[in-house]
Amino acid sequence: MASSISYKLHLLPPIIPPSYLPPTTEHGVNNQKLIKQFTRLQMGTGEYDYPKSNFEQQPHKVAIPPPQPFIKSLKNTVKETFFPDDPLRQFKNQPASRKFVLGIQYFFPIFDWGSRYNISFFKSDIIAGITIASLAIPQGISYAKLANLPPILGLYSSFIPPLVYAMMGSSKDLAVGTVAVASLLIGSMLGAVVNANENPKLYLQLAFTATFFAGVFQASLGIFRLGFIVDFLSHATIVGFMGGAATVVCLQQLKGILGLEHFTHGTDLVSVLRSVFTQTHQWKWESAVLGICFLFYLLVARFVSTKRPKLFWISAMAPLTSVILGSVLVYLTHAEKHGVQVIGELKKGLNPITIMDLSFGSEYLSTAIKTGIVTGVIALAEGIAVGRSFAMFKNYNIDGNKEMIAFGMMNIAGSCTSCYLTTGPFSRSAVNFNAGCKTAVSNIVMAIAVMITLLFLTPLFHYTPLVVLSSIIISAMLGLINYEEAIHLWSLDKFDFVVCMSAYFGVVFGSVEIGLVIAVALSLLRVLLFIARPKTSALGHIPDSTIYRSIDQYQNVQTVPGILILQIDAPIYFANAGYLRERISRWVDEEEDRLKSSGENSLQYVILALSAVGNIDTSGITMLGEVKKVMERRGLKLVLANPGGEVIKKLNKANLIDVIGQEWIYLTVGEAVGACNFMLHTYKNVEKPIPTGSSSVKETRSDENV
Repeated sequence: MASSISYKLHLLPPIIPPSYLPPTTEHGVNNQKLIKQFTRLQMGTGEYDYPKSNFEQQPHKVAIPPPQPFIKSLKNTVKETFFPDDPLRQFKNQPASRKFVLGIQYFFPIFDWGSRYNISFFKSDIIAGITIASLAIPQGISYAKLANLPPILGLYSSFIPPLVYAMMGSSKDLAVGTVAVASLLIGSMLGAVVNANENPKLYLQLAFTATFFAGVFQASLGIFRLGFIVDFLSHATIVGFMGGAATVVCLQQLKGILGLEHFTHGTDLVSVLRSVFTQTHQWKWESAVLGICFLFYLLVARFVSTKRPKLFWISAMAPLTSVILGSVLVYLTHAEKHGVQVIGELKKGLNPITIMDLSFGSEYLSTAIKTGIVTGVIALAEGIAVGRSFAMFKNYNIDGNKEMIAFGMMNIAGSCTSCYLTTGPFSRSAVNFNAGCKTAVSNIVMAIAVMITLLFLTPLFHYTPLVVLSSIIISAMLGLINYEEAIHLWSLDKFDFVVCMSAYFGVVFGSVEIGLVIAVALSLLRVLLFIARPKTSALGHIPDSTIYRSIDQYQNVQTVPGILILQIDAPIYFANAGYLRERISRWVDEEEDRLKSSGENSLQYVILALSAVGNIDTSGITMLGEVKKVMERRGLKLVLANPGGEVIKKLNKANLIDVIGQEWIYLTVGEAVGACNFMLHTYKNVEKPIPTGSSSVKETRSDENV
């Protein structure tokens, strides 16, 4: 008898504590004798021998967390949702005066790192600031034209916002300024309701108003700790959207390259190409030659800087060099009289106050709000991603919520001082990083350089050809068409590739707004699919271990006769409860069909591994109860393994533990399998009813007698 038990039990790697066996089975068989015999084997008095230390340990049981007051539980939930970084930690156990100082430093980090600033940092920052100013001036003028705004606003937007960010931002490397994608969005969304040429004053007011609402939205996300909303713009979404927007921007610059005076207001590929090729008689070869030459120079400069990072200044200085050379060339050859369009007069002086120009009572207020929110989200996604990227290189952290507040405040201040939307563009920040910046003082140096330009140097830009600005924009945008990343997405995740391409083609063939909506919708669809269709997998035993893993992942795993082990890899909510119920039933059907076709023993137990189920709601609890009933009708036993704290707590409150049976809930899959297998191999001639609908009335197991 002991020999037979020894033979049966040595097939099972898990160790089964006798206390897990119920005193009486559902068939009325008394287990006390079995327990005593099993104990003798465990203690070494039988032929079956395990290491003694394994048998002396106390049985592992699933503990139910102690109840917590509702207020405490709610407080913990809110803290984990909105304050995962515990920003108030530094204020604990501090006197009131110290808390005040820490509060000032929290909202204005310049007062924190400013006390440690030294002349060595300043030398590096002044070089970096002058370098990015040389890039910011031509880019600012170019992007303002892209937004259908006066070119001078590009310079205004590189003066006030960088000063605000230098005081409130937490990134050392971010260089603040206007960006092409946001400029394109403003131009396309506002241009759909107001023509910038026919009604420039109203268009300008709407641009300032949109910038104001973008700032309010950004600051609100930071203040209320809602930064996770930006995370819905996935990496694939941003790659596709940025690539599509860059393609559209490049196509629109054909107007400047070809010297066209009339051009479509649409941003889609068809409209742009139709506008280009229906005006072939108005193409100006002088402008085209000039544009192609400067574009070639800019691309070569960028290529050299890419291959030799120490020569970054060549690429950084190329836009300003192009502006200077183009202006001199036009001035000397009087090219403006031969079809080469120039910027014209730029007003001298610092930013005018425009707080009274914010158009809150306009009939187009809803358009301004929508434009502000959309551009604000895009600007946040780009700025925070850029800031975090460079912070990783220098091994420091930036606070995403503080960055949102800083972006919001600089755009609110900018809307009141003749600026439109700004953020932290990658190209300018990369130059700032490569130039060796140490702190945000580089933004202050850049702002001072722009201020000097506004006060004294704006007349020098009178003869700057628009075709040079178009070349600068195209050169910058080509770097945003990241086809290598798209190829990487295809090899890594096909769905992400579809999201990326959908965003790209939505922008190119539809509009910027359509592309953004499609990309976000597909990203949300994927989130919903992850929730509504969680992955389930069958587990098997890895030989010579007590480990159970997916049979799809590990080829050498062995299934356990008579037992189906299923792992659920997501929380169980109302959105997936119905699917999981049907999927578990299908797993059982497939397993029974497999056993029947192979002639193996019939299925007896279904174990649900719940280690990945972090939470469960009432629908999920109801689903488990229904699965329990379904298993009973089919003559199967439902067993749970390793339910988490939240899960077991809710199962206890719902009295589902009593329904399932405390003796059928185990700490590990190994212990659950061992208990089930012990039951399978220790009963003889136990009659078991066959599910309704079967041709037989009963079946008999003829295992070894104990």
